[in-house]
Amino acid sequence: MSIADVLPFEATLSVRDRCLCLHLQRAARAVARRFDEALRPHGLTNGQFSLLMSLNRPEPPTIGRVADGLAMDRTTLTAALKPLERRGLVNVTVDATDRRSRRLALTPAGHAVLIAALPTWRHEHDAIDRTLAAEPDRLRGDLRALA
Repeated sequence: MSIADVLPFEATLSVRDRCLCLHLQRAARAVARRFDEALRPHGLTNGQFSLLMSLNRPEPPTIGRVADGLAMDRTTLTAALKPLERRGLVNVTVDATDRRSRRLALTPAGHAVLIAALPTWRHEHDAIDRTLAAEPDRLRGDLRALA
């Protein structure tokens, strides 16, 4: 390897300081840990809370629709559903119009967990919003634009 092939440390510092992907990943991990801790007394992780909340609809959605809404692949979603189904929080049923498709519905216990956890979620979001220098709604809009 010649000296011309050496990547200067300044490049590392530049990427560290500018990389949106890195900053988003770090922020996402920190926020996820915060919500995991806050939702632990309800027996939920932040991912489980989001998944359960995505099922709070007038009609049971398909696995595909939920996967799309959560930006997950179907295999990952199916794995995430298993513990919630075992706990009796979610029902997975065959779609009446397409037997190849599955529908997801909250059970009464799933609704109860969401009702109990929602004030905790709101409290954490309010606290995070107060720490942001940017307008929280603008940040959310910018993140949606990136997605």
